[in-house]
Amino acid sequence: MTTGHTAQSDKTGASARRRPPVGLRAKDLAAHAIVFRGDRNLGVEPFELTDAGDDDLVVDICWSGVSTGTERLLWTGEMPTFPGFSYPLVPGYEAVGRVIACNAARRYIGRTVFVPGANCYKGARGLFGASASRIVVPIRRAVLIEGLPRIESTLLALAATAYHAVAIGGLPDLIVGHGTLGRLLARTAMAMGAPAPTVWETNTDRRDEQAYPVLDPNDDPRTDYARICDVSGDVGALDTMIGRSTRGGIITLAGFYSSRPSFAFPPAFMKEVSLRIAAEWTPADLAGVLDLVGRGKLKLDGLITHTSPAAEAPGAYRTAFEDPHCLKMVLDWRDRHAHAH
Repeated sequence: MTTGHTAQSDKTGASARRRPPVGLRAKDLAAHAIVFRGDRNLGVEPFELTDAGDDDLVVDICWSGVSTGTERLLWTGEMPTFPGFSYPLVPGYEAVGRVIACNAARRYIGRTVFVPGANCYKGARGLFGASASRIVVPIRRAVLIEGLPRIESTLLALAATAYHAVAIGGLPDLIVGHGTLGRLLARTAMAMGAPAPTVWETNTDRRDEQAYPVLDPNDDPRTDYARICDVSGDVGALDTMIGRSTRGGIITLAGFYSSRPSFAFPPAFMKEVSLRIAAEWTPADLAGVLDLVGRGKLKLDGLITHTSPAAEAPGAYRTAFEDPHCLKMVLDWRDRHAHAH
């Protein structure tokens, strides 16, 4: 059985002295990273990294995913402001790489890990900071993934997001949106023993044949869905979902919305609909995903449709956000490692 677990430090405590990892000089802690400096202002830039401490890993990233949720909002300038949000910033929460140095737990050196983010750049904020050729990250944030398909493991964050949505709202019988997250949500629900859900998708290019029905909502006559999960990010779909819900139904909002969600109150009142919001996944959600993947219940294949050298990131981002055939774009950083010093 394939397993994965969160790497834990062999040495903890506030008194641990921070120093560069054994075998890696301070001048080597440099990287190239994706940098947003404003709306549609994106590039690949060199950065000096912050010092690595005893409880940190230094990881050479091989692949990182492009988010069509948060990063699309950064690209278009629709990202709502919140405390700590500022430019320049390094995005990315879907990265897989190889550990090249660590003081406290040298057994991790040379091993493959999944990393959901980093905040290690001098002169830029990490939001979430994993889209770079090299990162410094606390051991506790890295997940060993030996035995899993490596490039597909960039999808673990999205899979954990889907798992979290199920934990919040229950196993869905209707999913709204058939992008990567919607597909992972459908796969996760079935892997957990649910009947095949119905999926709504308005984009004809994404209504491909699956092990579950994928319909235009106008072609679906049902009005008795008990558990609906929206991953479309379309606030305009909420009234339609309420109208198709059964009395006492639960609607879970698992997307990210750039404008204020609203709905007509009388239909929701008459049906006593409950609204739930699924936010960021937790370590328990990731552990659940790793268990399903390890037991062969959940597959991550067939979702990464495009890859691009990281050096060509501006074009890759345009493809990720503008090409309807692009489900998931993954950046390949492997040719940047020789230039990170």
